[in-house]
Amino acid sequence: MEILLVASAFNSLSQRLYTELSDQGHGVAVVLASHGAEAVRAAVHAARPELVIAPMLKTALPEDVWREHTCFVVHPGPPGDRGPSSLDWAIAKDESHWGVTVLQAEAGMDAGDVWAAQTFPVPPVGKSDLYRGEVSDAASAAVQLAVRRYAEGSFKPQAQSDPAIRVVWRDYFRQKQRRIDWDDDSTETVLRKLRGADSQPGVLDELLGREVFLHGGHPEDRLRGRPGELLATRAGAICRATVDGAVWIPELRPRKASGDPAPFRRPAASVLASLPQSAQLRLPEVAAPLELSPGRRTWTDIRYRQHGDVGFLAFSFPGGAMSTGHCRRLLAAYRYALTRPTRVLVLGGSRDFFSNGLHLNVIEAAADPAGESWANLNAMNDLVEAMLRTTDRLVVAALGGNAAAGGVMLALAADEVWCRSGAVLNPHYRRMGLYGSEFWTYTLPRRVGADTAQRLVAEALPVSSASALQLGLVDRLVHVPAHEFTSEVEHLAAALADDPEIARRVAAKAASRRSSEERHPLAEYRRDELARMRAILFDPHAPYHALRSAFVRKQPSGSADPLAIGGT
Repeated sequence: MEILLVASAFNSLSQRLYTELSDQGHGVAVVLASHGAEAVRAAVHAARPELVIAPMLKTALPEDVWREHTCFVVHPGPPGDRGPSSLDWAIAKDESHWGVTVLQAEAGMDAGDVWAAQTFPVPPVGKSDLYRGEVSDAASAAVQLAVRRYAEGSFKPQAQSDPAIRVVWRDYFRQKQRRIDWDDDSTETVLRKLRGADSQPGVLDELLGREVFLHGGHPEDRLRGRPGELLATRAGAICRATVDGAVWIPELRPRKASGDPAPFRRPAASVLASLPQSAQLRLPEVAAPLELSPGRRTWTDIRYRQHGDVGFLAFSFPGGAMSTGHCRRLLAAYRYALTRPTRVLVLGGSRDFFSNGLHLNVIEAAADPAGESWANLNAMNDLVEAMLRTTDRLVVAALGGNAAAGGVMLALAADEVWCRSGAVLNPHYRRMGLYGSEFWTYTLPRRVGADTAQRLVAEALPVSSASALQLGLVDRLVHVPAHEFTSEVEHLAAALADDPEIARRVAAKAASRRSSEERHPLAEYRRDELARMRAILFDPHAPYHALRSAFVRKQPSGSADPLAIGGT
């Protein structure tokens, strides 16, 4: 069928549905509702779709569109649930299970007939992680079922007036309901409030006399203090005491002041340091060991552990973005992992984002964004090069979720790439106005061929996990729910380490690296890519700077191309 996706942003779910429906042979076009009702009408007129699907919509579809075309709305709530903050309420009420419903659009919000629905568990993770994991899996299954039912033509959707459906209206979830009472709320309550707003909108609070939004939360098992007291920093995060413990908050966002540019999320410690009262504050930097002892319940964004002949170097950075500091610390951890006697080293293996490359928010906040871009780029290259030069064991990149730009190229530096089914890859840089680096001119062609590599970076479209396997971008799909990914990777890695062919593979890998180095040294790939990138980064008129600023502030980029808008 010809299908038109109408979305407020081309976010992770929109990209997943775009790729998976395209894989199934449908002709899929996309229009951003943020461009206005006339843009939606024009797209409908141009595409002449048999079906319109709205996977993520903050505004109503134009009435003439849903009256004249069958339109499906993907609602992140079970049948009968209505309102704009469904997931927020599910997390706040500590629901164990929730649902996704595919509705037919009509005048009433979320009131249309039900074409399909799927349930999913609600683990104690951030809302954005939940959205990209369990919600995305359920939405994909529900949309595909609804599309099949529509195509077959015999299915009669269920009206919400059916007595079997309990209709519940849930109002917009406001900051007064997110507010943390540091003198009364338990650690678990604080964490639930923080997780329910980790990406957007954050939890409004006050620090050092300034209103800020708190983004993300993780438990701390040892540090203690007066409720609400700031206790320490760690890797850019801040630790704050609760009535019965403490929590780590990775990111902050200042509240917008009148006349100022739109603020954006960035590492909490750096935002705290920018506040006027911070000069009187002296917080200790309390590092976490790379290898945590059993039973410890503290936050760290990089961890190493070892099971037999397999080393696991896990990392998880907010939004998948990797700053200069992230890259340098991960490289140090990688070098440590190489000192351990293992046959297989797994990089990643956690649920949610693998990596999205450069940390654009940190770059945008820097006094010299071009210089910070350059430092960040070189730090990413150092990490990728270290992986490419590892010849004494097999390295596996385990992608529990989406990856983009330099994050994809980081994965391609491994010997094997394992990817959870349903993840979306964006192996390109063009939509941020960049040529690209991280040895992509070496790793991408060697996996998919020169012609396909050029097509991927030129088209700059998302790629489904299934297509990535077919193209050779990944070597294995891991068909498990998000919460089972880590344990399944452990099982697969143990089997790989026990493979009697592993010694031969490692020897062949070392020989191949020597041969490749003689033909075309890695240093030449790096030099050529960085020369192209330097010319862009230090050109104040290059589109990269305006695109980056619009992206981090969630503002329109000025492009009329809907796919030029990146996603969460």
